[in-house]
Amino acid sequence: MYIGVTDNIDERVKEHKLKVNPKAFTSRYNCDKLVYFEIYENGAEAAVREKRLKKWKREWKIELIEDMNPSWSDLSMNWKLNYNRLRK
Repeated sequence: MYIGVTDNIDERVKEHKLKVNPKAFTSRYNCDKLVYFEIYENGAEAAVREKRLKKWKREWKIELIEDMNPSWSDLSMNWKLNYNRLRK
């Protein structure tokens, strides 16, 4: 499981899928599916949330993901639909 913050999710997803940096965690562990995301207007708030999530137990992270995406489908495949649904 990988948790990260970005201000350009389209580009970040593409980098992970193409394994642009072969030594990165996401490349080494084949993390190339977007299964959960949150939207923040403020980068500082997003960074605080990222740090908190990284300290969570794996079980809590799984529950968070499954509340939003029970099938663990790749949300980047229907990116516009998923993004608009969450913004409402």
